[in-house]
Amino acid sequence: MDITLIAPDRPLPIDRAYALSMTIKSFKGRRDVEVHLFRSAWDPEEEEAVDWDKLLAAQNMSEAPEASGSRHVVLEALTVEERDKAVAYLKEHYASRLSGVFSAPIPFPVPIGLVALSDLTEGKSIGFIHFERIPHFNLGFALRGFYDLAQHAPIVGTESNAG
Repeated sequence: MDITLIAPDRPLPIDRAYALSMTIKSFKGRRDVEVHLFRSAWDPEEEEAVDWDKLLAAQNMSEAPEASGSRHVVLEALTVEERDKAVAYLKEHYASRLSGVFSAPIPFPVPIGLVALSDLTEGKSIGFIHFERIPHFNLGFALRGFYDLAQHAPIVGTESNAG
């Protein structure tokens, strides 16, 4: 399992700034499924305590309806400590099933109008891994993984399996 942790190239404006993803070798009949990991819950007080004008690309728009998803993108991000706990957990429990784990800081300022992963709903090909349902998951924060199976080749019917 390859682990790539990109350090910030400049000081970050907030501790909650890291995106994290993993690639599952085989998942739901698909090969090399990329799963974007994110914090799926937070206290409303945490959202109120952030100075959004320092983090969002459009000044004085932090309370606009179109900024809601962008605020949630930041709140879904992990701190470096949370990221390191999640990576250690994945390494301990899923190393043989994963081909890689990748993390990098999210770019600031965050554009207005983004859709947060926690604001999406499951559908035919998209879904979530609910880590809170796994008995041995106890990292102290809510973590989910978003995937889109339509973006990945099926295991059956690939060129190597064709007649």
